[in-house]
Amino acid sequence: MLYITQLIYIKEGFEETFHQFEEIAIPAISKYNGQLLLRMRPNEASIIDAHIEKPYEIHIARFESDSDFEDFMQDEERKRFLHLKEKSIRSILLIKGRNI
Repeated sequence: MLYITQLIYIKEGFEETFHQFEEIAIPAISKYNGQLLLRMRPNEASIIDAHIEKPYEIHIARFESDSDFEDFMQDEERKRFLHLKEKSIRSILLIKGRNI
């Protein structure tokens, strides 16, 4: 089982463009033995301590295998809308993990 955590930082003013990309990308996860476990927009009240910038969204997803995740990343429908991701996202911190 592979777990993916993403801290997503978007460009100011491109929130709607980001949401359009997410409407395509999130449903595609399940086609590749994956599941979005958590999607949240942290606010100041939810942060106890921080030494990094607050992300716009945090995603935690699970895939059955590394190859399932790689297949998701190569999904043709998702790739057709990558221009929305590139237009709206400033940076992503992606953390891969395993259940121990």
